[in-house]
Amino acid sequence: MGRLQRKKPDSKKKKAKSAAQEMELNGAPKKPAPAPAPKQALASEGPKGPAFWTNSVQFLREVRGELKKVTWPSRKQTVGSTAVVIILVAVISMFLGLVDMGLTEIVRLVIG
Repeated sequence: MGRLQRKKPDSKKKKAKSAAQEMELNGAPKKPAPAPAPKQALASEGPKGPAFWTNSVQFLREVRGELKKVTWPSRKQTVGSTAVVIILVAVISMFLGLVDMGLTEIVRLVIG
């Protein structure tokens, strides 16, 4: 999971869009956007640089906040659900075992 990204408010998007549209409508020549400056790689930044630790700490804080919002089942609910799962697994395994033995006998009669 990545961290949550904040979206720009719609008002800023509309203003930027309408200004560009006005320039096109007025016939003003468009200026090319300046080229972004090349990023210089620092020796301390990288997979294990400061950005990695900052992002990791932020992610763990967000995880802790989300876990506080979770509604955890009570001990009684957990024990009850576990018992239901164990009983269903036993019943289904017995059923599949009986079907397997029956099909095995049918195949033996057909072949032999």
